[in-house]
Amino acid sequence: MTKKERYSKIIEWFEERMPIAETELHYDSPFHLLIAVILSAQCTDKRVNMVTPALFEAFPTPEVMAAASPDAVYEYIKSISYPNNKAKNLVGMAKKVVADFDGHIPNTMDELITIPGVGRKTANVMLIVAFNKPAMPVDTHVFRVSNRLGLTVNSKNPEQTERELMKNIPQKYLSRAHHWLILHGRYVCLARKPKCEECGLTPYCKYFSERNK
Repeated sequence: MTKKERYSKIIEWFEERMPIAETELHYDSPFHLLIAVILSAQCTDKRVNMVTPALFEAFPTPEVMAAASPDAVYEYIKSISYPNNKAKNLVGMAKKVVADFDGHIPNTMDELITIPGVGRKTANVMLIVAFNKPAMPVDTHVFRVSNRLGLTVNSKNPEQTERELMKNIPQKYLSRAHHWLILHGRYVCLARKPKCEECGLTPYCKYFSERNK
């Protein structure tokens, strides 16, 4: 099977079975999405969604959060992983957005990565989810599933994976493809024990074919 055929078959499979694929994070504005994405680092979306309703109500705008102390934010997110560091990043993020971007979340990679708590993956999530721009955020699920399926070959880091997926997935599928790979990794292609017996992608999966030689 050629790489082009593999991509085509996998995209076709997902499109038939998951025509709608979206983030599982809850949000009501780009600002609140950025908060949720920062909080989701090394934490489950389910846990983030438990704390954000009260957090969003307390801090509806960047201006309100920028005026708060990290200690005040901490009280709302203390059940999240690394709450001290994330509280500082959230306040720093809000201050930066107010000071440099007039209270609006920027929509370019170069601007987004200047914000405290925002790395390339977080910036890509904002581009693709909040602003509908072509991007491919690579988290642990996307990295693992792409390599196992054979969409990437010997990719050593997230940026290599990002470049290869961006090159081979048609732009119209990018947003959904990001979520397809995340959800597949989250619920089927698990890190320690993938559920191959439940997976419809085994005919196209490099990992499965090599494991069953």
